Amino acid sequence: MKSNQAVQLAVATLIVVMSTNAWSQSGQTASAPANAPGASATAASGAVAPANGKKADRALRRKVYAAIGKQKEISAGNISVTAKNGAVTLNGSVTDASQIDKVVEITKGVPGVTSVTNKLTVQKPFGGM
Repeated sequence: MKSNQAVQLAVATLIVVMSTNAWSQSGQTASAPANAPGASATAASGAVAPANGKKADRALRRKVYAAIGKQKEISAGNISVTAKNGAVTLNGSVTDASQIDKVVEITKGVPGVTSVTNKLTVQKPFGGM
């Protein structure tokens, strides 16, 4: 009975080791393995870059939200902001057509924004008029 448990533990350990080894090698290229002498730092840190990009995207989103929120005349409750590598997309609706251009200009003025895609619409009042 104890030998069965020992074999099961050994097999489970082997599976874990093999899966983590395969996972860590998935980001390597055939020409420059991360553990080879002279491998570039970017190849060795390839798994770290996406996390930093997501963190930067979240920070940029927060900056855009804060900039829009400072403008009291803009109804920003129905605006969503997505950011990826400096490219910002605005979705949602505003209460007045003039607010759309204002929101776009505010967004363009935020440091780190490289482009703005405007998908904002004017919110129709209840009743559709």
